[in-house]
Amino acid sequence: MTTSRARTAARPGPTTPRLSYLVFRLERRIRAHLDEALARHGVTTTEYMALSELRLRDGPSSAQLARIAFVTAQAMNLVIRDLERRGLVVRRPDPRGGRILRVGLTRAGSATLRRCDRALDEIELVMLAALDEEDRKRLGDDLAACARALHPEPDAELATELP
Repeated sequence: MTTSRARTAARPGPTTPRLSYLVFRLERRIRAHLDEALARHGVTTTEYMALSELRLRDGPSSAQLARIAFVTAQAMNLVIRDLERRGLVVRRPDPRGGRILRVGLTRAGSATLRRCDRALDEIELVMLAALDEEDRKRLGDDLAACARALHPEPDAELATELP
């Protein structure tokens, strides 16, 4: 009985937007602000995502970064190659051998990432202004749970892919 009520309560009414639609709208608005803010630092959103992931884990491959960023492996390879050319990342052979190149953040990459983080902090400050700390934490936890629910089999090497 409770499950049926929960399903009914979760269904939007005719004038209530679907939750997935609201998330989509928010993502598009964040992306527009992020693109503009990051451009001032000479970084694209995909580059920022790659640099951010490298801060969390040293040594993923370009293919692993591509899956996290929702781009093709070929597109991420171009991103990594450009970041490497600019001295923001370094690629090194996988210690286990093979053709895999592991990607790591350089000091210059870390400095660029910190500057970009400050721009993102400003965006989040505006976006979350109406929420107190408890609500912010709950929102983060709830969004992470939703993301994990739609991505049930994460890459074994990147088990911490989603918070």
